[in-house]
Amino acid sequence: MKKIINQKILLRIIVALFWFAQYVYIPFQNPYLSMINVSANMIGTIIGSYGISQCLLRLPVGVLADSIGKHKCFILIGIAFAGLASFIRVIMPNSEGFLIANILSGIASSTWISYMIHYTGYFSYDDQQKGTSNIILVNNIGILAGFIVSTLFYDKLGMKALCVMSAASGMIGAVLALNIKEHQNQKINSNVPFSKYLLICTNKRLIFFSILALIQQGIQMSTTMSFTTQILKDLGATSLIVGLSSILYMISAVLSAGFASSKFCAKSGPKLWIPSVFSLISVYCILVSTLDSIPVIFLLQILPGMSTGILCSYLTSEAMKEVPQYQKSTAMGFFQAIYAIGMSIFPMFVGKIASSTSIKNGYFLLALLSIFGAAASVIYYKNFNTNILNQNDCIESNES
Repeated sequence: MKKIINQKILLRIIVALFWFAQYVYIPFQNPYLSMINVSANMIGTIIGSYGISQCLLRLPVGVLADSIGKHKCFILIGIAFAGLASFIRVIMPNSEGFLIANILSGIASSTWISYMIHYTGYFSYDDQQKGTSNIILVNNIGILAGFIVSTLFYDKLGMKALCVMSAASGMIGAVLALNIKEHQNQKINSNVPFSKYLLICTNKRLIFFSILALIQQGIQMSTTMSFTTQILKDLGATSLIVGLSSILYMISAVLSAGFASSKFCAKSGPKLWIPSVFSLISVYCILVSTLDSIPVIFLLQILPGMSTGILCSYLTSEAMKEVPQYQKSTAMGFFQAIYAIGMSIFPMFVGKIASSTSIKNGYFLLALLSIFGAAASVIYYKNFNTNILNQNDCIESNES
């Protein structure tokens, strides 16, 4: 038991370092690229490139992880690539360098499958939601630490220093990852054909919640992680305010992830929280794009934090509910590959709309997509409950 606890703590530390490396520069990526005269369209492409490599790699990584039954190598590769990406940003601090680096960062994030599956492997079937929320909580803590550091040091030291810190975090994490031990009950499934793993990708529940996650992640990447910071800058916010707004967002995400793993939150469950948070995000998109008050937009950052903490946790656990153990990594790879599409195309579309018309129109489109997510989840759970009732009626009639 003590060894398991120590391994869980080790993985939490590695996860925090991993996401610190991936996000310490993010609050100032848009303002920095704008400062060096990169167009909004190109910025959208740079941000979207982070998701493109994930779209291509997450499913193959999942299938491969299931087939070999091991996750240590993917965890090690992931954090090493996170560090390498920022090394590229240090030596090529221009649009081309950031484009290459964001592709490498996307490759790193493709291995997040193994981090999650390996960690939730320490929890029983009934505690999978708790395990998922716990690892997302640590994920958010790593990002929060990165946002705090960037806020404190960007004005004083600049973007290059943040990228050096990111590269160092990746290097330290890679050294620690050498000490990870595989689960003793993991089996190598080399005799199982790839087609059998891929069969899980036809699961309707998995597909539905993957599409909702596509919307959630796409909106998050297009707003809080990119263009909202630019909106604040355009309104005259200082770098300190931009950084603090990102910190507020991550504090909300950390607290929300902790709330998502609580018994109180579980009482209402996903049928309440998924549509509710989607609705709040639609309000966020409308208000941020129409208001010209820095303090109000600053406070509105609490809402996407709820999306990252509560919505992401529930969409992940709901998607994985019907997945057999031997297909877990493949299913997670499919889930993350689908939502990576949103991370890729949403910022690109918003960037194009911002260049051709206005950022307001881009945010209105995101609001409509969020409303669609809320409506679709309400309909799903209504039909789901109806199906359960019909099944129970059939059972009762057969027994009588």
